[in-house]
Amino acid sequence: MKEITVKKIACGLPSAEDVSKLMDAASVGFNPIDVVNWADFPYCPDVKFRVAHTGEAILVNYRVTEASVRAIAPVDQGRVWEDSCCEFFVRAEGEDEYYNFECNCVGTLLVNYGKKGDRHHAPESVLANVKRWSSLGREPFEERIGECSWELSLVIPATSLFNHDIKDLSGITLRGNFYKCGDLLQTPHFLSWSPIDLPQPCFHCPEFFGKLSFEK
Repeated sequence: MKEITVKKIACGLPSAEDVSKLMDAASVGFNPIDVVNWADFPYCPDVKFRVAHTGEAILVNYRVTEASVRAIAPVDQGRVWEDSCCEFFVRAEGEDEYYNFECNCVGTLLVNYGKKGDRHHAPESVLANVKRWSSLGREPFEERIGECSWELSLVIPATSLFNHDIKDLSGITLRGNFYKCGDLLQTPHFLSWSPIDLPQPCFHCPEFFGKLSFEK
């Protein structure tokens, strides 16, 4: 099982735009999202992420270089997985229910919670409180063919795990996985950080989540 020690950064609740430089200053390293789990989808763009926390929020920073980029989903809770999309799925230890934070390359977000096959949208207040920043801006656009590098940062308050009462992330352990996909891109792909042993593409598989140990 893959494992990350999630470094604690003492910085209050930062803006999403400041996440990258805060992580640089704290020497938070990158992890590759490079597991090609399904031979029918061999394309592997260059994708990496890093994760930290402030006690009251999870900070995530993605960096991507891919052969095309797409951001068509017009509003939150739309079909962002069909665009150039980075995803973070997370659950409490010992539970089947999990949260998915799926964000396309311009910061349009989908958040659900529940078990596989029985999932429900997060309240609007949850989406409103997740801060997002993208190097590509925030406006939707049709697919752009040609190599593109982009960066995405999220600030996910602990309150975004809305079915749990987590006041401080310090010292807790969660299970999670990080993904990169693009179902309707010119070259579809389905990459993960922690490997998935299933016959067909599926990210909704908490049994394959890795371990996230949050520093005190």
